[in-house]
Amino acid sequence: MSRIERLVGQLASFFNGIASAAVVGMMALTCLDVLLRFLRHPIPGTYEIVGMLGAVFVSFSLARTSVDQGHIAVDFLVQRFPKRMQHAVEALNTGICALLFTVVCHQCVLYARDLKASGEVSMTLQMPIHPFVFGIAAGCAMLSVVLYASCVSWSVKAFKPAV
Repeated sequence: MSRIERLVGQLASFFNGIASAAVVGMMALTCLDVLLRFLRHPIPGTYEIVGMLGAVFVSFSLARTSVDQGHIAVDFLVQRFPKRMQHAVEALNTGICALLFTVVCHQCVLYARDLKASGEVSMTLQMPIHPFVFGIAAGCAMLSVVLYASCVSWSVKAFKPAV
């Protein structure tokens, strides 16, 4: 299982690199727009681009955050359970989350297909929106993979025979 976990971690890091590039792009574009506004030459569509990059940033950073267990967890009740029960609760929780994000991914793909079919574009730049929704779907898919791997790992710990 450690090879799979390592591969999933590397993929999550790759997605996180894309998220980091999106943040840098958002920052650079915003700073440049502010500077050019001062010189009376703002960049058209900055708000749209920053919004789209924000969607990429959030969705592509979810998987690495989950690998690092960086999400907020309220487990004061679960900490009182025996270790095996704690692991079982974690397995159940991550399994439910994996299913949820699988459904979210699927719905994003369906929505992106509808946007592509209708030719939906942004207001100012006339930029197609569907690639960004497909990106959100990819981020949710990666998070689902991380959560499924985590669910298996917690399940192994929960149901491992006592030595």
